[in-house]
Amino acid sequence: SEFLKVGASIGGSADTISGTVRVGAPDGLGNFFLAEHLGALAARHPGLVIQLVPLPRTFSLSRREADIAITLDRPKQGRLILSKLTDYSLSVYASKAYLKREGPIETQADLAGRLFVTHIEDFAYSRALDYAAALGRLMSRRYECGSIVAQIEAVRAGHGIGILHDYAASRYPELRRLLPEVRFVRNYWLTSHPDTHGTRRVQEVHRFIASSVKAARGAFEAG
Repeated sequence: SEFLKVGASIGGSADTISGTVRVGAPDGLGNFFLAEHLGALAARHPGLVIQLVPLPRTFSLSRREADIAITLDRPKQGRLILSKLTDYSLSVYASKAYLKREGPIETQADLAGRLFVTHIEDFAYSRALDYAAALGRLMSRRYECGSIVAQIEAVRAGHGIGILHDYAASRYPELRRLLPEVRFVRNYWLTSHPDTHGTRRVQEVHRFIASSVKAARGAFEAG
C-alpha cells in the first residue's frame, strides 16, 4: 500500500524530521482523535511543528492552506494524493440524567417533542452531514451548534438528544446510545498535494495519521 511504501522510504531517518506541517481536519476528528495523537508525534520530534487547524467549508491544498487535509467527501478535482482513511459511525445519544428526567427513548416515536441538539445547516459544508434530516422531522425543537464539541457538551449536560460520533461519545460514560437500529456511516479521506507530499516531514505526518487511525479502527464504528 502507499502507506507501507511511505513508511519504508522514511526508514530510520524519522528522527531527523523538522519544519512545519499543517493538518486541516473536521472538528470531530481533530478534537477527539488527532489532537491527542498528533501531540504525541510533536512531542517525539523537537524540530517538528505540527499545526492542527479546523477545516473550513472551502479549503485549498494547492494554495498551501494545509499540507495534509482530512475531508468528509472524496475530493473530485485537483491534483491530489488521495486515500480513504476510515469509515466512522454516528448514533443517537442522550445523557443518563436526561433520560431519567424526561423519560426513556425506546422507539423513534419517543423522539417527538424532544429538543434536538444538532449542527447549523449553514455550516453543514459537506453532503456527509445530512444525516440529521430524518430525525429532524421527528424533533421540531432544535438547539443548533456550530461544532461537534458544542453538540456533545450540550447532550452531556442533559439538555436534549443528539446524533454524535461514536468514537467521541464513547469517551463519556454519562452518555447512553439509543435506538441501535438508527446508525449513520460516513467516511474520512486523507489528502495531500504532490508538490509537498514528497517532503520527509509531510510523509511522516501522513503515514502517522494513517497508521494511528488504522490501529484505532475499532473505535470508529460502533457495533
